[in-house]
Amino acid sequence: MDENILLFLILSFSWIEYLWELYLSLRQRKIYKTNKNIPEDLKTMLNEEQFEKARIYGIDKTNLKIAKEFYSMTITSIILYKRWISVAWHKSEGIAEIFNVSPKQEILISCTFMTFVTLFNFVTNMPFSIYGTFVLEQKHGFNKQTVGFFIKDQLKSLVLSLVITLPVVSMAIYIIMLGGKMFVVWLWLFTTVTTLLLLMLYPSVIAPLFDKFVPLSDGSLRTAIENLASKLKFPLTQIYIVEGSKRSAHSNAYFSGLFGAKRIVLFDTLLEKVDEDTKVTTGCTESEILGVLAHELGHWSCSHIYKSIALTEVNLLLLFTAFGALFRYSMLYMALGFPQGQEPIIIGLIVVLQLILAPYNSLLSFFATALSRKFEFEADNFAVSLNYSKELRSALIKLGKDNLDFPIYDKLYSAWYHSHPTLLHRIENIQNLIKEQKKEL
Repeated sequence: MDENILLFLILSFSWIEYLWELYLSLRQRKIYKTNKNIPEDLKTMLNEEQFEKARIYGIDKTNLKIAKEFYSMTITSIILYKRWISVAWHKSEGIAEIFNVSPKQEILISCTFMTFVTLFNFVTNMPFSIYGTFVLEQKHGFNKQTVGFFIKDQLKSLVLSLVITLPVVSMAIYIIMLGGKMFVVWLWLFTTVTTLLLLMLYPSVIAPLFDKFVPLSDGSLRTAIENLASKLKFPLTQIYIVEGSKRSAHSNAYFSGLFGAKRIVLFDTLLEKVDEDTKVTTGCTESEILGVLAHELGHWSCSHIYKSIALTEVNLLLLFTAFGALFRYSMLYMALGFPQGQEPIIIGLIVVLQLILAPYNSLLSFFATALSRKFEFEADNFAVSLNYSKELRSALIKLGKDNLDFPIYDKLYSAWYHSHPTLLHRIENIQNLIKEQKKEL
């Protein structure tokens, strides 16, 4: 196969995927624009003002998404067509030469190349980060970041990305170089250990770099959460409040800790409070927070995290196996502008895992999203089984209002993108479970 044909096929699939997702976004935008009245079954949940705010927010988010995806696709196409990947590699070799680093020292040159890539992505994505934060989120009352806080946050993310990426990439290349015919297994084992290590370090080391975590003070809420955890034998060690309100008005709650001891984290925006200026009440009551946590503990009880990790590891093994079979195919590198015989391993990883296997990745993402929705229903069912149906339903509606979640979605759009069932589907599921419980009684 000619390298130009291969490049054309790669670009063709990328544009096909882009056009498919554009089609879905346009379908959803039509939903936002045409549904201007609250459906009958939603009138007890939303008022006209809340519904309209959510509708406009949805339109604005979709417009930004469409613009960002077109921008990203255009940049990717230019990079591939102009063979800028090979240009960046040769620039990396030039920089290495200044420091008397031989072109044969592939790991060091790969680190220089990955630094280039990370900085390039950081700069090219910055306009949309700024617009999304200080225009879109600001317009709809969600942004709480100052310019200084935003810059500090972005720089922390950039540095952390390099600190994590460069050692991992270096070790991966080293394994591929020395692993022989079994390098796929060794690479998979290394990636597995690294992933688990990062998951364990995230709550206590990484997350506190960006947000302040303070223990939940003694009181009725803390006592109720501890009683719920004790009832389920959940290995709770601490309950934290994270000051998410410094970044956004969006709400959330989660638990962390991969093995053994675990912690529960509540965003301060989740706690019920009255805005002094507008007199509008946001957040959830203590009983509703318990409903939300009953759902989160459902994920733990159903072992959703471990199931997700297991599926991720199976997928990684398949990806690395495919990489092992394809990365020595010279045409891949020639299609990106490399001379025959020059086949940097990091380039092979990028080309095979992100470009050649893009159709597989898209299909996998679709099924993973569907599985995630199944897990969410199971967690809701668990909360209902603990008799938190009323509290969970009320909390979901309140959080939907606070986060301006528009309740009506196109079916195709939702199936492709939504890792969580829509609000209406979750409420319908809870009501059906309540009816079944009454029948059993």
